[in-house]
Amino acid sequence: FGWDVPVILRNSEETQFNTRVFKKQMRQVKNPFGLEITNPSSASITTGITLTTDCLEDSLLTCYWGCSVQKLYEALQKHFYCFRISTPRALEDALYSEYLYQEQYFIKKDSKEEIYCQLPRDTKIEDFGTVPRSRYPMVALLTLADEDDREIYDIISMVSVIHIPDKTYKLSCRILYQYLLLAQGQFHDLKQLFMSANNNSTPSSSSSPEQKNTDRSLLEKAGLSETEVEPPEENSKDCVVCQNGTVNWVLLPCRHTCLCDGCIKYFQQCPMCRQFVQESFALCSQKEQDKDKLKSL
Repeated sequence: FGWDVPVILRNSEETQFNTRVFKKQMRQVKNPFGLEITNPSSASITTGITLTTDCLEDSLLTCYWGCSVQKLYEALQKHFYCFRISTPRALEDALYSEYLYQEQYFIKKDSKEEIYCQLPRDTKIEDFGTVPRSRYPMVALLTLADEDDREIYDIISMVSVIHIPDKTYKLSCRILYQYLLLAQGQFHDLKQLFMSANNNSTPSSSSSPEQKNTDRSLLEKAGLSETEVEPPEENSKDCVVCQNGTVNWVLLPCRHTCLCDGCIKYFQQCPMCRQFVQESFALCSQKEQDKDKLKSL
């Protein structure tokens, strides 16, 4: 109004920067299951897929080809509300047999086994239709073979949703989702953490730029984020800020793991992507870090 009064303007970023970041208390749980895809570039519906398992106990790997998307997520809800999916039989009952083919393998503890899975030729299945699909190409279930082992671990099953390319949908083979099923009835989506890559690291895949662009467009059509399923790169263990401390803090919701214990208190925005940090948690406590240092000495 023409008055000579000084005015201080604050932008929205400065207001958000002053918000408090909540630190989550984490509970360490041992996961007895490990599953990876061997040579994903060679996998297809017609040629099959090779899976590599790494389990702490004797386990059962059960693969369901052409599993119903709706029935799978109904089964996860049943694990939460009704009964525990600790055996292949329990999952089959929850799925109401809404899958095309099943195969099962016994996995020995502490042995990295390569399991080759393939649809029988007499099924004559070459694709699962156009996007959006009502069936996943494959759902792999890992369960503990010995009933006594289910009393030891909090995690009793792991469900992996795997995409396998076919003549209609040529997105490269990868694990889309992994769910850890707990004995108490909860289930959690297992997601990777993003760490800073070393300057001398090699690319994690030999895919051409054209193939990567094709994969990106296919992911967008399927309603998936590229960062959700992109394979992890070789990681650096040094803090991206001070380049001295060991990376220990995970920032949420971006899941960048890039700060040490000394630098975490100075940042309310992720130094990697500049997203505001809503929550954060430490990978290990100070006592565990001290133990590791003593072991290295």
